[in-house]
Formats: sequence, C-alpha cells, structure tokens
Amino acid sequence: MREKTQLMSASEMERTLVRLAHEIVEKNGGVQGLGLVGIRRRGVPLAERLSKLIGRIEDIAIPVGTLDITFYRDDLSTLGPKPVVQELEIGFPIQEKNVILVDDVLFTGRTIRAALDALFSHGRPSRVQLCVLIDRGHRELPIEAAFVGRNVQTTMNEVIEVKLREVDQAEKVLLMEK
Repeated sequence: MREKTQLMSASEMERTLVRLAHEIVEKNGGVQGLGLVGIRRRGVPLAERLSKLIGRIEDIAIPVGTLDITFYRDDLSTLGPKPVVQELEIGFPIQEKNVILVDDVLFTGRTIRAALDALFSHGRPSRVQLCVLIDRGHRELPIEAAFVGRNVQTTMNEVIEVKLREVDQAEKVLLMEK
C-alpha cells in the first residue's frame, strides 16, 4: 500500500475531537447517565480523549469502557485459527445508561453490528449512539453514526489509516491506496 494523502494532522484531529465532544454534550442535553465505550483498538484511546474533553466542558468524570468484539465478528473464520481475545470488561454498568460507542473508521457497518451484539451481552443500555472519527461510506448494513468527525468518500481500493500516539506512536489520518 502507498500513501495517497494525509487527511488530518494531529492538530486537525484534536480540533475534530473537541467539536465531537461539544456535539455529544449538546445532542444529549448534558452528560447525565452518559458512558463512552471504545471499540478495541483505536476506538479506546479516542473514547478516553473524548471523555477528558467532555469532562472539561461539563466538569464531571465520564466513564470509559473497552469493548472487544473478536468473538462477535461475522468474519471470525478468516481471522486465523486462534484469535486472541482480551478479557476486558466494559468497566461500568451499562444498564439504563446512554452509551456512546466510539470507533476510528466507519466502513461497511459490520464492526458496529458486532459491537452492538457484544455491548448487549453486558446489559441493556437505554440508548446507544455511534461516534466515529472518519465515515468512509460503502455501508453494507443499515448503520449510521450520530457523531462524525469527517466524511471521506473513498473507492474500494483505498484504505483509511488512523494513527494514534497511544497505539502507533504517530498522530494523523492517512488515505492509502492498495
């Protein structure tokens, strides 16, 4: 794969997350009963960053959980003979909570479908909303994000790579070509 263009710099990512944090607070009428759940891997540091930003806006700690969707994926057989599952619990009770699922890129919708299955195995939240840094289109399932950092039209031979310092020791969003 080759790098086609940089879509977001570190400062653009930060500004986008600040905007998303404000949108989450505004569209939810505050933060009462709110919890953020990051989809492993890059959704987790994004959820943690959003929690800190929302906490600064509202002066309250917002719980953050981690969701491992490995066994809920519909492509489990293509992942290899023994997928490694992190035994991470969400970390707070989701019953009757307003849960914001956080991920880096929304593509076909299959990851989010798996995340919803995994989430509901932990309880029944009163509401679930989706927040993504990048929505690249090409949906295969009727799934839509309530909070989108940026919409990027892509072709099927393009890939969005989100680089986060917590995971990749870099901070940028790239458009790659196969």
